[in-house]
Amino acid sequence: MLYDIKNWLVVFILSETSGSFELKLAALYSGGKDSTFSIFRVKQLGHEVVSLLTMRPMADDSPLFHHPNTWVTQYLAEAMKIPIKSLQVNGRSKDDETKALGEALAQTRSLYGIEGIVYGGISSNYQKQAFEEICARLQIAAIAPLWNAEPQKYMSELIERGFSIVIVAVSAMGLDKEWLGRQIDKSALGRLAALAKKYGFNLTFEGGEAETLVTDCPLFHKKLRINSATSHWDGQRGIFEIRDVSLVDK
Repeated sequence: MLYDIKNWLVVFILSETSGSFELKLAALYSGGKDSTFSIFRVKQLGHEVVSLLTMRPMADDSPLFHHPNTWVTQYLAEAMKIPIKSLQVNGRSKDDETKALGEALAQTRSLYGIEGIVYGGISSNYQKQAFEEICARLQIAAIAPLWNAEPQKYMSELIERGFSIVIVAVSAMGLDKEWLGRQIDKSALGRLAALAKKYGFNLTFEGGEAETLVTDCPLFHKKLRINSATSHWDGQRGIFEIRDVSLVDK
């Protein structure tokens, strides 16, 4: 088994074996590869994702939330036919961000009757602790179906499953401006793996080395087309700022 849900392992086992234990979930959604694949994974297991929640942080180096191009999640939610709520985080501290998320989840629980949230954490104990503490207070489950995934296997599976992924930010030695806007295909993944080994960054970008955006996957009824974008590079890090998108038929 590739994935280990740790504290929610019993749900994973029940779902795999019987399919009779289903949860109503909200997804903490950035539009990136990990949050999108987490939705794909829990839906595979028979759970229902009834709402998406996008948090828009003030800080571009937020340790809890994805920053670049969060407005695009409105289009991706439409592509998945799942309702979405997008909220601005007022403040830059961890307390500001966790308070905002707690309030947003409480509202989502009241509106949809959710029993848990799913998020795309892989190895960040900082995120895991913060999300689990919030969910414990709300008495809902915090589910990370990608937790402890082996980086090379996980990245390869994304491609094999038909996920089209674009790099929209880079912030690590070894990743230069040429990666901005580049799709992660087999060739790119091979190069990324070599760079990760050479420079010591996480191949899944869990440490913030890069950010991604999914433009197509099996969950989408339509695919996202990027009509215009601008690359910003300061010599050490950069952002692929998406200016206009549309949904098109597959």
